[in-house]
Amino acid sequence: MRFLPILLLALACGIADARGLVIGRPAPALEATFTDGHAWSLADQRGKVVIVNFWATWCGPCRAEMPALDAFYRAHRDEGLDVVGIDLDEPENAAEAAEVMSAFAYPSASIRDTHAGGYGRPWRLPLSFVIDRDGNLVRDGFKAAPVLDAAELETLVSPLLRTGTAPPATR
Repeated sequence: MRFLPILLLALACGIADARGLVIGRPAPALEATFTDGHAWSLADQRGKVVIVNFWATWCGPCRAEMPALDAFYRAHRDEGLDVVGIDLDEPENAAEAAEVMSAFAYPSASIRDTHAGGYGRPWRLPLSFVIDRDGNLVRDGFKAAPVLDAAELETLVSPLLRTGTAPPATR
């Protein structure tokens, strides 16, 4: 019980950080180092549509949505789509997280190797954000349905891929 005030304060701080998220405004900075050692920055993705997905191995809904994210990524990555997974697992579960991600084409990073303070403290999973080619937030994972399914990918993300500037060369 003595940790309850600390937990409530931590949650309040995370929610306060997330209040800076505004649809149609620039998405907060995000930098990550993927499990393969590759450094990634949202700022460098200008011209691409980006989906940022916070997940964990123990999260059933996360694991259920990942195949849809992967299929959509495989189908649209050449059109300028980037999908990034950020796993919230504890360090002792890093091998399990890597094993899960080995089935998917999009990269993932551990939250420990990610700077994503402007996205608040994830208090529910999965948590997905969509950023358009201009770097603006299109989907706030805190306010949207928890799972980003195939239908929403088609209705929300596909139109973003058909508009805007040409994507930069893919990595």
